[in-house]
Amino acid sequence: MTDVAEPAPVVVDRPERSRFEVLVGDEVAGRAFYTLDDGLIVFTHTEVDDRFGGRGLGGVLARGALDAARARGLRVRPDCPFIRSWIEKHPEYSP
Repeated sequence: MTDVAEPAPVVVDRPERSRFEVLVGDEVAGRAFYTLDDGLIVFTHTEVDDRFGGRGLGGVLARGALDAARARGLRVRPDCPFIRSWIEKHPEYSP
């Protein structure tokens, strides 16, 4: 039996859907929804599909979304409890 490695997760922005997605291979494993207004990104809700739970993908998604916001020079408001909690555990991402 051969062990097949799972592809590394990738975070992508889907502005037409107002969300970031974390992809595992071709599958959307989770989403972080946002609104944009005048240089401010407001994270409103984050979810990871149950079948991908327990793999740390929520953290991968939060880090990727916040890194993208930082790269674009956006101010961040974490209304989503998950994103807010993740930032509290990673103070280098404090808005």
